[in-house]
Amino acid sequence: MLLALVTGLAALVLADPRIRTVLFIASTCYLLYLAGRIAFAGSKIAFIERGVEPGVRAGILLQIINPKADAVNTAVFSGLNFLPGNVALEILIKIVVLNAIWLPVHFGWLWVGLSLRNMALSPGTQRVVNMAMAAAMLLVVGLAIWAQV
Repeated sequence: MLLALVTGLAALVLADPRIRTVLFIASTCYLLYLAGRIAFAGSKIAFIERGVEPGVRAGILLQIINPKADAVNTAVFSGLNFLPGNVALEILIKIVVLNAIWLPVHFGWLWVGLSLRNMALSPGTQRVVNMAMAAAMLLVVGLAIWAQV
């Protein structure tokens, strides 16, 4: 998605309101699906165990409908211009800064998830954690819908 934003391909594709609507609906449905999986995981912290690791194709498809990353990247690459005379350097700096933020954030969430998994939480506490995570996901969906209106 970052490459599509930088090259202008995203602007070209999203200029069609039908495509934009389909991607918005897909993103919203995906987040609602995740919230439901988390909320109804019962008394087990909602970790999805997979027999097979997701591949590159799954990762690429996920990024196409990742509304949070899309919103951040769109704002950074289209709304914050600071080197009009050297667009290539500006893009490189933005990529470095985004990764300097995203990598620690992702590793932080990974650490939190692993820490939760290793805690001996009671079933009731695990349900509360799941419901809180699902509510946070629903809040994100609500904000995304509100922003589109």
